[in-house]
Amino acid sequence: MTKTQIQSAMVDLDLRVAAPEWAKTLPDLEAICQRALEAGAAQKSARGEVAILLTNNAEIQDLNRDWRGKDKPTDVLSFPADPMDEPFLGDIAVAIGVTQEDAKTRDIGLDQHLSHLLIHGLLHLLGHDHKDDTEAAEMEALEIAALASLGWPDPYS
Repeated sequence: MTKTQIQSAMVDLDLRVAAPEWAKTLPDLEAICQRALEAGAAQKSARGEVAILLTNNAEIQDLNRDWRGKDKPTDVLSFPADPMDEPFLGDIAVAIGVTQEDAKTRDIGLDQHLSHLLIHGLLHLLGHDHKDDTEAAEMEALEIAALASLGWPDPYS
């Protein structure tokens, strides 16, 4: 596992790459993660620290089962920090297998889909959700704007 600490203007990134496939597939992984977090944070003028775990399907399935009661792999999980832990915003975990399959199905690059998932995860850390149509529309609008700032198209159209 590799660990990298990146300092930036809005988000301090603590990146852990537990699945080597991530770095083999995306050589500029650190930059992709940092840009995505910055784009998401800019939508809310948010500042803080985020820990990202880039892992495999088996580990994210364990996390999904243990924390959400869903015994299956998923693409992204977010774990907001306790407000007392500020400036730490929380943790985001992303699985390479599910993410690669979703990107392939959508006919988009892995870097584009990872950026979307990280922005989505960051918005969860900042208190957004998509449990009802109003919340979903607000969260999607923020995601679309953040992705557009990176040059990526609307993933919902």
